[in-house]
Amino acid sequence: MGTVKPVASRPSIPVGLRSGYARRSGAAAPRGRPFRRPYPGGVDTAGQTVLVVDDDPTVSDVVSRYLERAGYRVTRAADGAGALAEFRRHRPDLVLLDLMLPGIDGLEVCRRLRQLSGQVPVIMLTALGEEADRVLGLQLGADDYVTKPFSPRELVLRVQSVLRRASGGGGPVAPPRVLADGDLVLDPNRRVVHRGGRELVLTVREFDLLAYLMRHPGRAFRRAELLEGVWGWTFGDQSTVTVHVRRLREKVEDDPAVPRRIVTVWGVGYRYEQEPEPADA
Repeated sequence: MGTVKPVASRPSIPVGLRSGYARRSGAAAPRGRPFRRPYPGGVDTAGQTVLVVDDDPTVSDVVSRYLERAGYRVTRAADGAGALAEFRRHRPDLVLLDLMLPGIDGLEVCRRLRQLSGQVPVIMLTALGEEADRVLGLQLGADDYVTKPFSPRELVLRVQSVLRRASGGGGPVAPPRVLADGDLVLDPNRRVVHRGGRELVLTVREFDLLAYLMRHPGRAFRRAELLEGVWGWTFGDQSTVTVHVRRLREKVEDDPAVPRRIVTVWGVGYRYEQEPEPADA
């Protein structure tokens, strides 16, 4: 009887590298294996639409299938112009945006999305070597980022987390009471912030970060603590916190260069300082 040769298993290629794998090997890219019953008993995704913007059809297809299995409606675009058109047409609840797009790049798309809607969550899809672009994207108003190659299941969980916070549900930064500090008033139930009677336009993460800090006035937080408390990450790029603090200061401080509310604690992180009570006459 002849020797039975073992069958080599097909390598698992993370999303974001599949097209490159196919080009190098000359083989068809392995298809992702959707899970059968994703996230049981978890998140109500009914009626929510996600816009997936990526010029790599393999990435777009795998991500879309996982999102659909999780219960989301999905619309897609392969370039910047198409992304803006699809956004205007469908007004999605969240945008997954690749930075490296033909024509209008992802950073410019993010900037224009913020002009069209100041509050729709945007999650950037970035490559490992795009740190400068990632930081710029956060400065332009993106709420989160995922680095390629990534796990589609992890990406869906990230989408659920951001949408849950955007709707004001399930997060540690949504206290039932209104938070007030001088002319700054934050209503966590309505998810609105007013300063001097004028409503501020904040992204999902900016709102969550401000609420988290206002709930703990006088306490110094390390960036890692804020990353875990607001983003829910136990590890990650702490420059994300720095960028969001900078953006918040531009909106809640009289002089962002000399902040009086969100102050830097050198060697530690940041602390929220309430305005002093007016002295009795």
